[in-house]
Amino acid sequence: MSTQRRKKTNPKVIVRIKHKSKIRSRLSGTTERPRLAVFRSNAHIYVQLIDDVKSTTIAAASTQEKELRGKAGASIEGAKLVGSLIAKRAQSKGVKSIVFDRGGYVYHGKVKALADSAREAGLQF
Repeated sequence: MSTQRRKKTNPKVIVRIKHKSKIRSRLSGTTERPRLAVFRSNAHIYVQLIDDVKSTTIAAASTQEKELRGKAGASIEGAKLVGSLIAKRAQSKGVKSIVFDRGGYVYHGKVKALADSAREAGLQF
Protein backbone atom coordinates (compact mmCIF):
# COMPACT_ATOMS: atom_id res chain seq x y z
CA MET A 1 0.00 0.00 0.00
CA SER A 2 1.40 3.39 -0.96
CA THR A 3 1.93 6.11 1.56
CA GLN A 4 0.88 8.90 -0.77
CA ARG A 5 -1.88 11.14 0.47
CA ARG A 6 -4.76 12.13 -1.76
CA LYS A 7 -5.28 15.78 -2.49
CA LYS A 8 -8.54 17.10 -1.15
CA THR A 9 -10.51 19.62 -3.13
CA ASN A 10 -10.88 22.97 -1.47
CA PRO A 11 -14.35 23.25 0.17
CA LYS A 12 -14.84 26.70 -1.39
CA VAL A 13 -14.39 25.19 -4.85
CA ILE A 14 -16.91 22.45 -4.07
CA VAL A 15 -19.49 25.04 -2.99
CA ARG A 16 -18.87 27.13 -6.13
CA ILE A 17 -19.31 24.08 -8.37
CA LYS A 18 -22.61 23.24 -6.64
CA HIS A 19 -23.83 26.80 -7.17
CA LYS A 20 -22.66 26.68 -10.78
CA SER A 21 -24.57 23.48 -11.54
CA LYS A 22 -27.77 24.92 -10.01
CA ILE A 23 -27.41 28.08 -12.08
CA ARG A 24 -26.69 26.12 -15.27
CA SER A 25 -29.78 23.97 -14.79
CA ARG A 26 -31.87 27.14 -15.14
CA LEU A 27 -29.86 29.08 -17.74
CA SER A 28 -29.37 28.32 -21.39
CA GLY A 29 -28.03 30.46 -24.21
CA THR A 30 -29.69 30.58 -27.61
CA THR A 31 -28.61 32.04 -30.92
CA GLU A 32 -30.63 35.20 -30.23
CA ARG A 33 -29.58 35.45 -26.55
CA PRO A 34 -26.28 33.67 -25.93
CA ARG A 35 -24.97 32.93 -22.45
CA LEU A 36 -22.13 35.11 -21.14
CA ALA A 37 -20.11 32.66 -19.01
CA VAL A 38 -17.58 34.04 -16.50
CA PHE A 39 -14.55 32.26 -15.06
CA ARG A 40 -12.08 33.95 -12.78
CA SER A 41 -8.85 32.50 -11.53
CA ASN A 42 -6.39 34.05 -9.10
CA ALA A 43 -4.46 35.61 -11.97
CA HIS A 44 -6.95 36.22 -14.82
CA ILE A 45 -10.58 36.69 -15.82
CA TYR A 46 -12.14 34.88 -18.78
CA VAL A 47 -15.56 35.33 -20.45
CA GLN A 48 -17.26 33.55 -23.34
CA LEU A 49 -20.45 34.08 -25.30
CA ILE A 50 -21.90 30.60 -25.75
CA ASP A 51 -24.76 29.36 -27.91
CA ASP A 52 -25.91 26.26 -26.01
CA VAL A 53 -28.28 25.14 -28.79
CA LYS A 54 -25.42 24.74 -31.29
CA SER A 55 -22.77 24.13 -28.58
CA THR A 56 -20.51 26.83 -30.00
CA THR A 57 -18.57 29.76 -28.62
CA ILE A 58 -19.51 32.97 -30.42
CA ALA A 59 -16.89 35.26 -28.87
CA ALA A 60 -14.40 35.21 -26.01
CA ALA A 61 -12.20 37.66 -24.10
CA SER A 62 -9.74 37.46 -21.24
CA THR A 63 -7.05 39.42 -19.44
CA GLN A 64 -4.44 37.22 -21.14
CA GLU A 65 -4.97 38.75 -24.58
CA LYS A 66 -2.26 40.87 -26.16
CA GLU A 67 -4.05 44.19 -25.83
CA LEU A 68 -4.92 43.57 -22.14
CA ARG A 69 -1.84 41.65 -20.98
CA GLY A 70 0.06 43.43 -18.26
CA LYS A 71 -2.58 46.14 -17.77
CA ALA A 72 -4.74 44.84 -14.95
CA GLY A 73 -4.83 41.05 -14.48
CA ALA A 74 -7.50 39.64 -12.19
CA SER A 75 -8.48 42.98 -10.66
CA ILE A 76 -11.64 45.05 -10.86
CA GLU A 77 -9.95 47.20 -13.53
CA GLY A 78 -9.16 44.07 -15.54
CA ALA A 79 -12.77 42.93 -15.20
CA LYS A 80 -13.99 46.28 -16.54
CA LEU A 81 -11.65 46.05 -19.53
CA VAL A 82 -12.74 42.47 -20.31
CA GLY A 83 -16.42 43.44 -19.97
CA SER A 84 -16.15 46.27 -22.47
CA LEU A 85 -14.07 44.12 -24.83
CA ILE A 86 -16.60 41.25 -24.87
CA ALA A 87 -19.42 43.76 -25.45
CA LYS A 88 -17.63 45.17 -28.50
CA ARG A 89 -17.00 41.68 -29.89
CA ALA A 90 -20.61 40.66 -29.26
CA GLN A 91 -21.95 43.70 -31.07
CA SER A 92 -19.65 43.03 -34.02
CA LYS A 93 -21.23 39.56 -34.24
CA GLY A 94 -24.73 41.07 -34.08
CA VAL A 95 -25.53 40.12 -30.47
CA LYS A 96 -27.34 42.77 -28.44
CA SER A 97 -28.92 40.89 -25.53
CA ILE A 98 -27.44 38.08 -23.46
CA VAL A 99 -28.08 35.79 -20.50
CA PHE A 100 -25.52 36.37 -17.73
CA ASP A 101 -23.96 33.24 -16.17
CA ARG A 102 -21.86 34.25 -13.17
CA GLY A 103 -20.39 30.74 -12.93
CA GLY A 104 -21.21 30.19 -9.27
CA TYR A 105 -19.33 33.30 -8.15
CA VAL A 106 -21.01 35.88 -5.93
CA TYR A 107 -22.34 38.85 -7.94
CA HIS A 108 -19.94 41.24 -6.25
CA GLY A 109 -16.60 42.85 -6.94
CA LYS A 110 -14.96 41.63 -10.15
CA VAL A 111 -18.03 39.81 -11.49
CA LYS A 112 -20.24 42.86 -10.90
CA ALA A 113 -17.65 45.20 -12.45
CA LEU A 114 -17.48 42.99 -15.54
CA ALA A 115 -21.28 42.94 -15.89
CA ASP A 116 -21.61 46.69 -15.37
CA SER A 117 -18.95 47.52 -17.98
CA ALA A 118 -20.59 45.17 -20.49
CA ARG A 119 -23.92 46.93 -19.87
CA GLU A 120 -22.31 50.35 -20.30
CA ALA A 121 -20.77 49.20 -23.59
CA GLY A 122 -24.21 48.30 -24.94
CA LEU A 123 -25.15 44.73 -24.00
CA GLN A 124 -28.62 44.09 -22.56
CA PHE A 125 -29.03 41.51 -19.81
